Amino acid sequence: MTGTTTTSGINPSPGTNTAIIADRVADLGLNDVSDDECPSPMTAFDIVVVGAGGGPDESNLSAYLLKSHTARWEDGVLALEAGSGQGTLARILKEKPDLFRDPDGESDQVKNQALTASDIYNSIQGFLITHAHMDHIMSLVISAGSLSGCRKRIYAVKQTLKDIESSVFNDRAWPNLASWREDDASYKFLYSPLTPNTTTYEPVSSEFSVATFPLNHGSNDLGPYESVAYFVRQDASGQEFLFFGDVEPDSVASLNGGKPQTLAVWQFAAPKIPHMLSTIFIECSYPSGRADSLLFGHLTPEYLVEELVALAAEVRKSKPAGHSSDRPNKHVRKRQKRLASSTGITNALAGLTVYVTHCKDAGLGDESSGRPMREVIVEQVRSLAEAKGLGVTIKAAEQGMHIQI
Repeated sequence: MTGTTTTSGINPSPGTNTAIIADRVADLGLNDVSDDECPSPMTAFDIVVVGAGGGPDESNLSAYLLKSHTARWEDGVLALEAGSGQGTLARILKEKPDLFRDPDGESDQVKNQALTASDIYNSIQGFLITHAHMDHIMSLVISAGSLSGCRKRIYAVKQTLKDIESSVFNDRAWPNLASWREDDASYKFLYSPLTPNTTTYEPVSSEFSVATFPLNHGSNDLGPYESVAYFVRQDASGQEFLFFGDVEPDSVASLNGGKPQTLAVWQFAAPKIPHMLSTIFIECSYPSGRADSLLFGHLTPEYLVEELVALAAEVRKSKPAGHSSDRPNKHVRKRQKRLASSTGITNALAGLTVYVTHCKDAGLGDESSGRPMREVIVEQVRSLAEAKGLGVTIKAAEQGMHIQI
């Protein structure tokens, strides 16, 4: 597959983008085959999970490392978030020394030596940040003075970059190690603003581009606070995954006087699922039963599944009648026999995998069984999604994972 391109300076409408996607899927013949018959796309992404939690454990905070599957780690890494960092990765590598070795068992590095945490972080070319809360930028700050290699870009919407500039790199909380100017080579970081709320993909490396969508993330005394979701595209193949920062459910935001924003993400994603976009990373910070007043701009299993139902409805709208996604594969078909769903969204998300992130472990685990909270939350999400008959696969994003998409 080839990536969608847009004319420089021109933002196509969502409808135009949907048509482009539909044409590409039709050209590939994917509308005419069942999910059983459709070949899986070739692996495009390698992602290592440095941290997947939402606190209070500072050694397991949102941090993901990304490269193209065919590239070498030492040739360039894109960091998604920067909660936990080098120290955490060094500990992980003691337990999983082969984490960055290729599938054939040979090292990515010359002379068959395993890559160290320092090697990996020095290979980072840019940090892609969803918002400026400390659990998403802590290692960016702590490691700033010790990083070597090329000058590293911080990609985010302009407000997030201003928050980092005013609150962190201000020569008071921390030395000022970042600037907005390309020719300020003495600064470790280069602020690189992204444009939100468009369907234009902007390059964040030589191989990846992103489309940026704003999200509600609660409110405070200063007013509404926003995070973002990124559609991360490998330009060579056109394959994508969707990565959420922290997010408040649209239904709660609306009750608090905010405007729904997640729906626009789902509308943009729907025509791509599952053949161009098969994976979503999205937070679910708290278990079932937590009061809305105590969510602080986060999701619970009920609200996450509510959002997935909204996505399923958009997928249904984007597919013609009798589309292959109406014909579940044999594994999903067995499960659907046990479900009595008349919502019209049964199996709409077949072929999609959702990784649950940002689970908070602050004394919320199932202490009677010793289970960590992420397992409790993921089990709740999975049960609710199965009850809706969505056909989606629910997994936990766990520290130390090497995910291939």
